[in-house]
Amino acid sequence: MKIVIQRVKRASCHIDQELVSEIQQGLLLLVGIADNDTEQDIAYAVRKIANMRIFSDEQDKMNLSVKDIPDGAVLSISQFTLFAETKKGNRPSFTKAGSPDHAKALYDKFNQAMAEEVPTVVGVFGADMQILLENDGPVTLVLETKDGRGL
Repeated sequence: MKIVIQRVKRASCHIDQELVSEIQQGLLLLVGIADNDTEQDIAYAVRKIANMRIFSDEQDKMNLSVKDIPDGAVLSISQFTLFAETKKGNRPSFTKAGSPDHAKALYDKFNQAMAEEVPTVVGVFGADMQILLENDGPVTLVLETKDGRGL
């Protein structure tokens, strides 16, 4: 899994100019899934993201997680383009992205697991979405579940 984590003051997902989901302060997650991702990747990602201390405390130090802030929430958006191969030519290849059936099943499980930790809303898997956000900081991180953990 590859997940772009953005600390936001607010974020929303629209399809055809209709609001689908929105959050106030929290995390916008762009979630990419590969065919070799498993439920073990989900458990690792959820644990890391829910407990990641990237929100400021009273001393303006990044000591709080999304679970620690008032009304903290997650907006999760499926994002197969995170697996784009761009080395050859000018048209990205997406062959490393998970097959739609596998990716949707894991994306749904990821969102269910995330919702057990923190209020979570989602976009629509496979849809043409417009994502609006106000990045806070900006703080933007990338989490890869297969980066040296032996998965």
